[in-house]
Amino acid sequence: MNDDDKLNALKQAPTPTPREAARRRALDAAMLAFDAEQANAKTSAQGNPIIQRLRSIFANAKGTWTMDNRLTYGLGTAAVALLLLPLGYQLYTTTAITPIGVPPVAVSSKDADQPVAQPEPVPMELGRADDLKQEAGGNAAAATTAQAPATTGADTSTSNLAAAMPEGEADLVMRDEMAVQNSMAVDAVPPAMPAAPMAEMRMAAPKQMAAPGVAQTEAFLAAPAPADAMMAKPTEPSGDEFTKFSESPLKIVKNEPVSTFSIDVDTASYAYVRRSLTEGWVPEPDAVRIEELINYFNYNYPAPTDASTPFKPTVSVYPTPWNGKTQIVQIGIKGYVPEVTEDKASNLVFLIDTSGSMDEPDKLPLLKRAFSLLVDQLGANDTISIVAYAGSAGVVLEPTKATDKAKIIGALENLSAGGSTAGAEGIELAYRLAEQNKVTNGVNRVILATDGDFNVGIDDPEDLKTYIKSKRDGGVFLSVLGFGQGNLGDDTMQALAQNGNGNASYIDSFKEAQKVLVEDAGGTLETIAKDVKIQVEFNPAVVSEYRLIGYETRALNREDFNNDKVDAGEIGAGTTVTALYEITPVGSGAELNDPLRYSSDATAETAGSGEIGFLKMRYKLPDEETSKLIEQAIGKDQAVSSLAEASEDSRFAAAVAAFGQKLKGSNYGEMHWADIRSLAQGARGADENGYRAEFMQLIDMAKALVPETEEPFCTAPEGNRNCR
Repeated sequence: MNDDDKLNALKQAPTPTPREAARRRALDAAMLAFDAEQANAKTSAQGNPIIQRLRSIFANAKGTWTMDNRLTYGLGTAAVALLLLPLGYQLYTTTAITPIGVPPVAVSSKDADQPVAQPEPVPMELGRADDLKQEAGGNAAAATTAQAPATTGADTSTSNLAAAMPEGEADLVMRDEMAVQNSMAVDAVPPAMPAAPMAEMRMAAPKQMAAPGVAQTEAFLAAPAPADAMMAKPTEPSGDEFTKFSESPLKIVKNEPVSTFSIDVDTASYAYVRRSLTEGWVPEPDAVRIEELINYFNYNYPAPTDASTPFKPTVSVYPTPWNGKTQIVQIGIKGYVPEVTEDKASNLVFLIDTSGSMDEPDKLPLLKRAFSLLVDQLGANDTISIVAYAGSAGVVLEPTKATDKAKIIGALENLSAGGSTAGAEGIELAYRLAEQNKVTNGVNRVILATDGDFNVGIDDPEDLKTYIKSKRDGGVFLSVLGFGQGNLGDDTMQALAQNGNGNASYIDSFKEAQKVLVEDAGGTLETIAKDVKIQVEFNPAVVSEYRLIGYETRALNREDFNNDKVDAGEIGAGTTVTALYEITPVGSGAELNDPLRYSSDATAETAGSGEIGFLKMRYKLPDEETSKLIEQAIGKDQAVSSLAEASEDSRFAAAVAAFGQKLKGSNYGEMHWADIRSLAQGARGADENGYRAEFMQLIDMAKALVPETEEPFCTAPEGNRNCR
């Protein structure tokens, strides 16, 4: 590349939006370059070839050059400084923090089951790196690099040089360097970094930059990143939408003794969190719904033997893992499991988003494979219809017996993505087909599969919810399967599923499709109870404070419990649901609220009852509109004195809750990642499908992405629930 090409490349390089930190660092680098060039001017008549070219440009532009050599050198080096400023911005904005052991090549995997194709590196001729460094220019490189602190145990010159190379060459240099330095990653961390976890600062190859040998930028590139920048959490990919909510606050029992909420059987949050962590992202707090993390796993609660009583509660009380002075009240229910001989007919309509946004490997192609799994599970009593919506809605497959699997799968395979999204129009057509083929005493359900992006249709979201509610009341329910990342409309999918008496799941892989549509097919398709509400009244003589862990988006008013017109969650066949309260016993010393100076204690009559609280649950059978009531006291005799005495399921559920709290930055509770992992590891149990073992891996990933100090930071008084 000659000098003209280099200058043209520099002129054409886009200037990113300046940031103050980048401006200061780039300016420092430019000033260093200016000083170094002035020193060179005194000892070399030749100078840098780029400077010579700049002199020629200025001379031609002016026509005559009458100023002395001092002015020539001053203007030339000043021009270089001005050119280096946008170059510094671009180089700085292409830096990336890469966890140890992760290749420095950016990877965005849309399907956890599919191998991701890596770009082929451009071969670099022997000695190219040395040539570029030599071309960068003599004494200035030595002067500037000498000011950059050396990194113990690793040579970072190739990392810095790669940032100024074309993309293919930079990729090759970075790969070669990674192979050598991985074994020395611990030593390569600057002294300011904590011992664990550690990360390396790497430079991503610029996308639109030529390779001018500008040695003056080496000091800027080699300078170590600030410790706080290296410890920063990676952020999740932008574009996904989640319902905003605040963490459930701590309640004083004397002021608010009653807690009411709707159950939640969705698991979408866990699958999304898993994908984010697996791909090296920390999910945003609103994507972490702790109850969905807990309910992703099955628990060995006793199940009822009769469908007329679709579930019964199981209550346990045990010490809180993150605070020995508080307790966890765990409420668990398991839905009725139909006998194998109970083969209910199913009328299913697949409503499939085929808009242009679905044209990604982890969307429509994965969707087809997922629905094929479900088709394989259905039998002679079942009927399937397919509706696609894009630029216009249309029937892809008229109602077809599930035994004609070749025809159904063929219709799925013929789907292709393209066009805008007319979601509401597609929903109307899907419900029409479901109503025309409705089966009595069977399953009538629309299964919507989408990335959640509804661009065209009913403009008002409330009108769409009202429409879905009306169809729900007519006996046709709606479930939602979410796909993809980047423009996922999780908030829309959650709202539609809740109003359609269904559940919302996120399919991030073929394995997750198998769990949702094969292993948990009964819970996904067959509803055994609807409008399930839970209400707990705590005894102020025994409990001073409490907080519900999770369920923020399912909170109900106290009066909603007895109002059968208020919608609530549904339970599918064989589904387990878990809710956790953290309670503060009276006199434990763990209270966060000071006692009132002026108050009357009117709890003497309940002080000797031995009850921690009283549990009430309401539900409706699928074809009924009047709720039924279940009541049960929560007694002190149900509590165990040590965490080791609690069941495996209780300890594992508490570990998942602690994981969710730490990941989302909860205001309550603090445990080390290692302690969370140890608690979960000791409560894995049989784990036939390996989901709990997979959770261990997520803890390790979260630990690498969300660093922690050696000891939990705590300034609260002794006994505070935030101290260990």
